[in-house]
Amino acid sequence: MVTALYELAIMGSPSDDQIQKVESYLSEGLKAFGLTLGKEVAWATRGNNFKPSRRIASAVLFFGAKDVSDSGLKSILNEGIPVIPVASRYSQVHVEIPEILRALNCLAFEEDGIQRVATALLECAGLLPRQRRVFISYRRNESREAALQLFDGLSARHFDVFLDTHGIGPAEDFQAMLWHRLCDSDVLVMLDTPNYFESRWSSAEFGRALAKGISVLRVGWPNSKASARISTASRLDLCDSDIDSGTRRLTDEVIGRICFQIEALRSQSHAVRGLSLFSRISQGLAQIGGIVSGVGEHKAVFAHLPDGKTVIIYPTVGVPTSVTLHEALNRSPDSSVAVVYDEVGLHPDWLNHLSWLGAHIQVGRYVKANEVAWAMADWEG
Repeated sequence: MVTALYELAIMGSPSDDQIQKVESYLSEGLKAFGLTLGKEVAWATRGNNFKPSRRIASAVLFFGAKDVSDSGLKSILNEGIPVIPVASRYSQVHVEIPEILRALNCLAFEEDGIQRVATALLECAGLLPRQRRVFISYRRNESREAALQLFDGLSARHFDVFLDTHGIGPAEDFQAMLWHRLCDSDVLVMLDTPNYFESRWSSAEFGRALAKGISVLRVGWPNSKASARISTASRLDLCDSDIDSGTRRLTDEVIGRICFQIEALRSQSHAVRGLSLFSRISQGLAQIGGIVSGVGEHKAVFAHLPDGKTVIIYPTVGVPTSVTLHEALNRSPDSSVAVVYDEVGLHPDWLNHLSWLGAHIQVGRYVKANEVAWAMADWEG
């Protein structure tokens, strides 16, 4: 039995035709990643008892209809799991969508089309190519060939892979950009050769990944003793037959195993880091008497402040950009918008850029995750 790496569901009252169209689109889109709907991506339809694991990425489409039941929705919304309400047409939202979901942005199946609806579900589960980011940490004199080979293998599976020989231009501050790219990754893959922790930089990459809450996969070389430091990392231990003694290249079979384990870890990382940011937002709002009504399309958090204002918050796991704010404003043109992010480890110049940009754009703001309560307590928007 294949272990599910992601969990997707359709709830509410979808028609057979709608289910078939969504399934067909999802199945085709997942092929690029080597994933199969119903296997690595668990798939539930029409049930109201969907209870996904909080440790893997998940999302829900809710198809509305007249007098549709909202059973099972409250617990999902409280868990911060994204729910995308879908009506037949926009004119039918108040007829077909339960009140508990009306605060969220709704889609209309007949007007938006299958591509928009299915892509929204994939995005909420972190299953678009631009969301799949991996950082390879290694010692050049011990595992350079394997690192290059893994770069190619992961790139072929539509991961955005950071490798120090490929990802930093010659005129840039190397170490600052290194930490910046690490913060924007879902998984750190450490190629644990005998002297991995003897390098100041590879050791720091490992430690800072843990500090940032980034999942770590330790790929252990046959003659490399596992350090006590890797106790919280996932492990994949190599044997002599996994490495060509002449070229030092990994076998195709072991590349496949590594990529599968990375896929599992990035789902966990996407879920856990997203949940952590959601919890910090919820706690910050509760601290000042505000509430969260749920998470919708684009993982937008719909927040209600104690003075009656509504703010749509876009949590950003990784590095926020000017594009992040631009997209948030475009998605919610009639609403007050905030982009919430964790600033730890980001390039100082980048943080200065965000502060400058935020000061010059009044319709939306960047908010540091540890300042949600402070910022929302006096929100003009």
